[in-house]
Amino acid sequence: MRAVRTLVARVLEAVLVVVVMASIVFFAMRLLPGDPARLVLGDEADEASLAPLRHKLGLDAPLYMQYARFLKGLFTLDLGESLRHPGESAASRVAESIGPTAQLAALAVAIGAALGVVAAVLGAGPWLGERKRWIDRAATAVAATPLLSFAPLVTFALAARLRVVPLPGDPDSGFGGLLFASSLLAIPLGAQVARVSRAALDEVARSQFLTVARAKGATAARTWIVHALPASAGPIVTVVASQLGALLGGAVVLERLFERPGLGSLILESYSTRDLPVLEAAIVAAGAFFVAAQIAAALAHAAIDPRVRR
Repeated sequence: MRAVRTLVARVLEAVLVVVVMASIVFFAMRLLPGDPARLVLGDEADEASLAPLRHKLGLDAPLYMQYARFLKGLFTLDLGESLRHPGESAASRVAESIGPTAQLAALAVAIGAALGVVAAVLGAGPWLGERKRWIDRAATAVAATPLLSFAPLVTFALAARLRVVPLPGDPDSGFGGLLFASSLLAIPLGAQVARVSRAALDEVARSQFLTVARAKGATAARTWIVHALPASAGPIVTVVASQLGALLGGAVVLERLFERPGLGSLILESYSTRDLPVLEAAIVAAGAFFVAAQIAAALAHAAIDPRVRR
């Protein structure tokens, strides 16, 4: 029962966070200087053209009524119709775009976590001796390197010149393009995971249960992988969860850089075309995606580390 109450509390907290974030987006669109309708049609539009658009967007109603309609649409997933694609709802356009972004982010998390854990085990264990310091230095350097500083160069070298990987923006690249794009996105995450995992493993290395495991004849590999690594899983899950925001931001950058479909591309497209209903829906969906990922990470942490459930 306690686990159920915790889950319900997490879900209610997530709903509250999404509502607050969506409200900020709503008021930012309407209270900031400038007429949203004129922003869509341009400064030279006359009142005869602006009036129908204001009515379609609900801007001719009092602000409290606009907000009530917005909240109703938020809970019914009806945030209006796309201005640039008549007949398509904003929610349907977001639903089409969130799948590719979720695939990109999920694969990047898996690759980044795996790379980071492997690097941490190699650096913490006795296998490399003094050379393990190079892993720490490399992880620190990569973690501090912006994605845009190496992604275009690596893509040009591997995809355009050597042609050993497909171009991520090619519609025919398939899983290979997704894997390459996710790998680029996973590199900074892997560096952060490696740093935190290495520190956690160094802390666990002084624990008595590892001494007992060695005394019972466990090999070095078994001691670190079977005993030390699970005990360090909590900090690893925590750092992955804390990096999800940066990861989603990187997904937006890569989608724009490679012209891949996704939520990031939709946000930039709707912003450039002044498609306000789609822009609102996409920003809210991105925030909800981030909140859901944080909850999943917190639940995974609690499942791995019993101390969190106390």
